[in-house]
Amino acid sequence: MRILGIDPGYAIMGYGILDYKGNKFTPVEYGSITTEAHTPNEERLLTLYNELTRIISEFRPDEAAIEELFYNTNATTAIMVGEARGMALLACAQGNIKISEYTPLQIKSSLTGYGRADKKQVQTMVRMMIPRG
Repeated sequence: MRILGIDPGYAIMGYGILDYKGNKFTPVEYGSITTEAHTPNEERLLTLYNELTRIISEFRPDEAAIEELFYNTNATTAIMVGEARGMALLACAQGNIKISEYTPLQIKSSLTGYGRADKKQVQTMVRMMIPRG
């Protein structure tokens, strides 16, 4: 099974593609899609959409895991990230990819056993679980 993981963002959308066979993950591709500041919103969303659909077309994932929106204090940022997240959901749906959505707490808990783990702890666990190929 091939899985596309998406960390939605407006300026930077992270992605990773893994193959899962037996009980083992193998990295296929990972990176980020970036958009330029001060570019009109619709152009930024179009860039994200075009790049994500290209990635889906090239790697043909079976499933996608997308982080749910985390809202803290900046409503404007939350709305912009929500728009990017909606675009990612649309691109996956159009690619007939099964979508699963996870909160940051769920992701951190499953990786580290602690839902409030910091970024460094998450990175360490990912490196342990998914060796570089």
